[in-house]
Amino acid sequence: MNKIFNRKNIVNGILIVLFLILLFVPPAKALVLEGLMKIGFFKPDTAMVKEQVNANGDLSGIKFKDVKGNLVDLGELKGKVIFLNFWATWCPPCLAEMPSVNALYEKFKNDKEVVFILVDADSQLPKAQKFMDKKGFQLPVYAVASEIPEVLFQGSLPTTVVFDRQGRISYNESGAANYGDSKFIEFINKLKTSN
Repeated sequence: MNKIFNRKNIVNGILIVLFLILLFVPPAKALVLEGLMKIGFFKPDTAMVKEQVNANGDLSGIKFKDVKGNLVDLGELKGKVIFLNFWATWCPPCLAEMPSVNALYEKFKNDKEVVFILVDADSQLPKAQKFMDKKGFQLPVYAVASEIPEVLFQGSLPTTVVFDRQGRISYNESGAANYGDSKFIEFINKLKTSN
């Protein structure tokens, strides 16, 4: 009996349990990723891309619907910086980056030149809004209401796209990132003033 419960077996058992928790419990995985973001991992690459969604550079017809049923057409937002994030409540990397997205939103929420659109990839707006309310986030939640060009979203979660004031893609990244980082805030401010 003593051979089964020796120190080495107990430590191995604890490590296996921790590994299984990280593997099968999304909030635990999100917590670890969020911690890694706070210590400097997952910094977004803000090298400007300047890519158009289509040949004429028009974003019209790319629509999203909010919880109240109001539609937002990206084409009507030309002249503003648009932060577009595709996420889901079951996605650990999405949950991990959400506090940093909220921090970015808090910096720009009163700025009429910057628009945030957080798209619930599952189109379960009540569930997504409940998540935001539970976390105390004021982030605007939307569902897809039209076809989304593949250049914007290929199905990987989370995916974040930032458009400059001319409607060009200036940032397009799949995977979690720390959007509350001072360099990303500086990036958004540069987009507000650039042509």
